[in-house]
Amino acid sequence: MSESHVRLHFLWLLLLCCVSPSTSYFNFDVDNSSYVACRPHQTQALTEFMNEFDSSHCNLSDPYNGVWCDNSTSAVTKLRLRACLSGTLKPNSSLFRLHHLRYLALSQNNFFSSSLPSEFGNLSRLEVLSLSNNSFVGQVPSSFNNLSLLTYLVISLNELTGSFPLLRNLSKLSVLSLSDNHFSGTLNPNSTSLFELHHLRYLSLGYNNFKSSLPSEFGNLNKLEVFSLSSNEFSGQVPPTISNLTLLTELYLYRNQLTGSFPLVQNLTKLKSIDISENHFSGTIPSSLFTMPFLLNLDLRTNDLTGSFKFPNSSTPSRLEYLSFGYNHFEGKIIEPISNLINLKRIDLSSLNTSYPIDVSLFSSLKSLLQLDLSDNSISPASLDTNSDIPTNLESLMLQSCGISEFPNILKNLEKLENIALSNNRIKGKIPKWLWNLPRLNTVFLSNNFITGFEGPVDVLVNSSLKNLEFSKNCFEGEIPILPLSINVFSATYNRFTGSIPLSICNCTSLTDLALGYNNLSGPIPQCLSNLTVLNLRKNNLEGSILDTFYTGASLRSLDVGHNLLTGRLPRSFQNCSSLEFLVADHNKIKDKFPFWLKALPNLKFLILSSNKFYGSISPSGQGPLGFPELRIFEISDNNFTGSLPPSYFVNWKAPSFMLNEDGGLYMLYGKISSESWEYSIIETIDLRYKGLSMEQGKVLSSFATIDFSGNRIEGQIPESIGLLKTLIALNFSNNAFTGHIPLSFSNLSNLESLDLSSNQLSGTIPNGLGSMSFLSYINVSHNQLKGEIPQGTQITGQPTSSFEGNAGLCGLPLQETCFGTIAPPTQPPKQEEEQVLNWKGVVIGYGPGVLLGLAIAQLIASYKPEWLFKLIGPNKRRHR
Repeated sequence: MSESHVRLHFLWLLLLCCVSPSTSYFNFDVDNSSYVACRPHQTQALTEFMNEFDSSHCNLSDPYNGVWCDNSTSAVTKLRLRACLSGTLKPNSSLFRLHHLRYLALSQNNFFSSSLPSEFGNLSRLEVLSLSNNSFVGQVPSSFNNLSLLTYLVISLNELTGSFPLLRNLSKLSVLSLSDNHFSGTLNPNSTSLFELHHLRYLSLGYNNFKSSLPSEFGNLNKLEVFSLSSNEFSGQVPPTISNLTLLTELYLYRNQLTGSFPLVQNLTKLKSIDISENHFSGTIPSSLFTMPFLLNLDLRTNDLTGSFKFPNSSTPSRLEYLSFGYNHFEGKIIEPISNLINLKRIDLSSLNTSYPIDVSLFSSLKSLLQLDLSDNSISPASLDTNSDIPTNLESLMLQSCGISEFPNILKNLEKLENIALSNNRIKGKIPKWLWNLPRLNTVFLSNNFITGFEGPVDVLVNSSLKNLEFSKNCFEGEIPILPLSINVFSATYNRFTGSIPLSICNCTSLTDLALGYNNLSGPIPQCLSNLTVLNLRKNNLEGSILDTFYTGASLRSLDVGHNLLTGRLPRSFQNCSSLEFLVADHNKIKDKFPFWLKALPNLKFLILSSNKFYGSISPSGQGPLGFPELRIFEISDNNFTGSLPPSYFVNWKAPSFMLNEDGGLYMLYGKISSESWEYSIIETIDLRYKGLSMEQGKVLSSFATIDFSGNRIEGQIPESIGLLKTLIALNFSNNAFTGHIPLSFSNLSNLESLDLSSNQLSGTIPNGLGSMSFLSYINVSHNQLKGEIPQGTQITGQPTSSFEGNAGLCGLPLQETCFGTIAPPTQPPKQEEEQVLNWKGVVIGYGPGVLLGLAIAQLIASYKPEWLFKLIGPNKRRHR
């Protein structure tokens, strides 16, 4: 950016010297009553500051941005630049020459993972400092303790680490937000300055890694109005001193490990919002909660609360607008009266675990109710009949997993209904025609039922206002219906649709996600589907080729055309799809060379080309690393690939995480549909060859990677660099022509569960390290030329004999051939293996930045620690920062 442009930019900022609305919870503006031109040297400092960054994307019309000067001294006292700057904030920045600054807000910029310069401490006149959402890293410098005039400090939404920062001298602080960082440690009153900040009105420490009990000293912060400790690792009971916080209006403690009875909040009569969900609170709910004069939001989901479910009888109407009790352990049935909750707009009573069915008409008196969630409960069938009463203002109704067997006719009465969820029930028959006449209908979830079709003609949906329709795993037959022009997401997987994909779908210009997998569709893939984000056509009978004209570019994220009859080659136009993450074309008749050109795609994580007619080498021409640094699943089995793999083949792979469900089907999250609390994702499944079986389902873990090269003609040695893939859980090199020894680096694959090297020409011994791999539950090295004693360990000796047969020189359990009386092979690797490892160390030094000692410290390359995830994350909750 030229200097003249920056100066012009700065003049524009001067013109923005006006009062603009604060985005914070409290308004802490300095005096904006009058402004004058800034002094020349101050102008120069600001111009130099802007020159330090790329500010070409600065939104000059944003009323948040501006420069203010003191009326009497003309010095710059206030600077706000949001989403303006891109670059590194350096310690010698011209910013730190503006010593008269009282107000500094630099949120939502891109400071390239800069650390917080200690020079902030030189701006000793600061009263307001906001540095949120800037990707700052490292610890908060101790110099922040010099800012003794600060009343407002917000450094949320960064990557900051360390313990609670030193803020002892900031005695005037009214607002403090450290949320959404990586702060850790305890909040010990003897080691933190937090409890000396007696003027705090707003405190948010949510979404960090603090781990301790809650100190009773929180009760000393008796001016608090907003208090959030959500999503940390706080444990133990909430101290009774919380009842001292009589000015509190919002309390957020959700997603911790807190225990004990319901917190003592009954005396906190100014509370408007309480969220203590996802903890371990037990006992009964105090009935006085419903009579708190200002309480609007109450969320108690996912605790261990018990007792009978009874709303208190009160002559004073409750002000509650949002109420959530789900996932607790209530007894009995819901008992009236509920009529005093006349202001309720949203109620979530999912998974109450009561032994009585819920009567939907119980809520008929709640005339303000907009959202009702009764999922995972038993619903009285009679209460879903047309003659039953239900709040007619309902916009969202969730009745998933309620054992419903007939389509609820009660929906006829809901003229304002936008979202309906009836998935995971036992609904049979056809969807009634009247449903599509509801004027505001937006989203319909009907998956996992026994629905056979639609009442009415094939165009029954055309005039609907639908945007999102999901009815996978049902019994629909015949042709795919003509979709409404408003449709965004359509998922109809696992049905019995026949015929071709209708060309009428080309008229749906708003369509982004289309899932028609697991049907009996035939014919070609329409060329008009060029702007989709997600396309799943898996397991049909589609023919023709994937034409180059099919994809025009950037929006495509997921394509699954596996298990069809497609021919031709992969379209080179995929190179335009910079957002592509998931490419699956297995079990077709595609004939092509390996697509090295796909490595230009920055986000490609899943590449599955198994069971086709691919041919040629899978090694790049330079015989270096394969590339594809983001790959998680790499399956090219049962093709005609040849050649060998160079030693550095797997260098620079991150092998990051994927997610598998408890049954082993791979979950991919796409196409989120949000309508306030609603969120939906299309689910994709892939075939996985795992533990010797080809399956769509099989219990495997998450946050790992798989590689399957089996059934080709790949030769040469297995690269030692395979040992760098720390997150690998399944590796299949079977049915190839690999020679040489089993790499010693396999012992570095600490998460490996399934290893198949069978039907190759491998020689030498089985490395002893395989015997001590704690997760290795399946190994097959049969039909090679291995010799010596099989390593003894629980995971090895528990394998069947078939895993080691076909190796004339092997002995020891689980084979019947003992090694007694024979000369055991040397425990040290033979010279050839030693040379192989030594050569590999040189390769790592050459290709792996920062790796100095090869395999001995190869674990340093791993970029994260894997986590154990066994289920999908549910709908997003509000985040209180």
